[in-house]
Amino acid sequence: MNKAIIARKLGMTQVFSPEGKVIPVTVVEAGPCPVVQIKTLERDGYTAIKLGFSEVAEKYVNKPDLGQFKKAGVKPQKYLKEFRTDAEGVEVGSVITVETFAEGDKVDVSGLTRGRGYTGVIQRWNAHRLMSTHGVGPVHREVGSMGANSSPSRVFKQKHMPGQYGHEKVTVQNLEIVKVDVARNALLIKGAIPGPKGSVVTITSTVK
Repeated sequence: MNKAIIARKLGMTQVFSPEGKVIPVTVVEAGPCPVVQIKTLERDGYTAIKLGFSEVAEKYVNKPDLGQFKKAGVKPQKYLKEFRTDAEGVEVGSVITVETFAEGDKVDVSGLTRGRGYTGVIQRWNAHRLMSTHGVGPVHREVGSMGANSSPSRVFKQKHMPGQYGHEKVTVQNLEIVKVDVARNALLIKGAIPGPKGSVVTITSTVK
């Protein structure tokens, strides 16, 4: 079975390798994640496991999910994620912890990036400012030329424009697990991962 777990991003720090090199790492609180459901090829048409994360009171869970939790024999969870993988060695009601992973494992981390709202082209697309000289303006941070006015007499699709920036799903692939802290349910992952502090991410075995 491919490894998978749900985690919460805690922040970044640095550790030192045995050779004395500084390694920037992201600390995540990974699991424990109870197995809520197992999907099979015969019954559902594909294989997957559904994991929960972060216990909550029953009043915060809708009735369909609550029935699923009771059927699995696990406490209500705030987050539910499905991972397309086989369920070899996993049973409904069992718990997946950070011990599933080991130092040196390569993983893919997916999460929602920080939302920045409605932004201009400079922040959103790293566009240049207009020249700060007489005759230019009064706005110097606008989008600039939209193209010729006679032909094609329209703005091409995919033109970099102002708009919603951030709050989109991003996956960073092939990251290395530097340390597994079983006592704190923590994983130290080399480099940066998507999302702000406190956001929920998914960690899976890398596809590369």
